[in-house]
Amino acid sequence: MPDKLEILWNSLLSRQPDLVREAFSGLNLVEQKAVLSHLHRMTEEDGWHREQRISASIALRELDDTNSLPLDGSAAV
Repeated sequence: MPDKLEILWNSLLSRQPDLVREAFSGLNLVEQKAVLSHLHRMTEEDGWHREQRISASIALRELDDTNSLPLDGSAAV
């Protein structure tokens, strides 16, 4: 049976906008920042498979549209 972390990443990398947003919204700000950082690394660093890069790019594009809070947790003015 998959653990919570595996389920989270399966959702984040699912290429399904609703699953990506739902998984991300269930995280606190520190966790969201860590996920975004990891997704960026997946798209930029060597060693990731092409399909993983595509999934990470799709997740980032989806989260960019829905992530209205700054990563530092401060409110926008």
